Amino acid sequence: MMSLISVDNLTKRYGRRTGVVGLDFNVPAGAMFGFLGPNGAGKTTTIRVLLGFLRPTGGKAGVFGLNTWRDSARIKAEVGYVPGDLRFYPWLTCKSALKIFGQVRGRDLMPAGAELSQDFDLDPDVRVRSMSRGMRQKLGLILALVHEPRLLVLDEPTASLDPLMQKKLYDHLRSLVSAGHTVFFSSHTLSEVEQLCDHVVILREGKLVADETLENLRARARRDVTIVWQDSVKLDAVTVPGFIDVYERHNRQWSASLTGSATELIRWGAQQPIEDLTIGQPDLARLFEQYYE
Repeated sequence: MMSLISVDNLTKRYGRRTGVVGLDFNVPAGAMFGFLGPNGAGKTTTIRVLLGFLRPTGGKAGVFGLNTWRDSARIKAEVGYVPGDLRFYPWLTCKSALKIFGQVRGRDLMPAGAELSQDFDLDPDVRVRSMSRGMRQKLGLILALVHEPRLLVLDEPTASLDPLMQKKLYDHLRSLVSAGHTVFFSSHTLSEVEQLCDHVVILREGKLVADETLENLRARARRDVTIVWQDSVKLDAVTVPGFIDVYERHNRQWSASLTGSATELIRWGAQQPIEDLTIGQPDLARLFEQYYE
């Protein structure tokens, strides 16, 4: 599959301070790609390099097969972007912003913008100075989505949105991806990346610590397991297999973590005098915490 974004040994330094160092990853076309890490991990620095706002100190980055620094203007023409530190002129309205953006992009964005304004429940005539933070976030999303960009780059896009607006945004993102567009979704929140993305890159202190599909991460994540033994079982005689870690024993009930596959556990459990066996969902939160420790 063609790489829409390619990052090769990318390093960006600010004087003595290092933003990111030695990053290597690729984003295929048509992906919902998660870019995860705690605040200060280097996510925004990477995005600013990809969009041509910053010049790499070392290595290289490409978008659409173009160099992010030399070909920045050509790249921006096909990108929608919502920065994490979103700001607008206080006199701007959604309607006037759509007119300005349409002139810059050389196309009439008013019809699509009016539809998005209605969908996101934003009055197109309200000035930014009178908008709440959530309303300003909606405006940023409308301007990023309105031209149906080939690549949509979102840096912490849901921080100011209520749950209903988050759901509407997720629906728009899924529609874009199903139509062949690519979404680069940066966040420090695991839950939204988990429910949206197919693949994730994780940064920590400016370095890449994981580059995997969500499917592979789920396969490696621990699961909580509850085992209820039959009354007749002599629990002292039970041999605990190596793929489960029992951390609590209360009468006939054991609480454990599954470190192997669910198939292994079920196969073992079928040969034991077990009354009930419960296997929880993969605990990705615990797995991600390990990357940050």
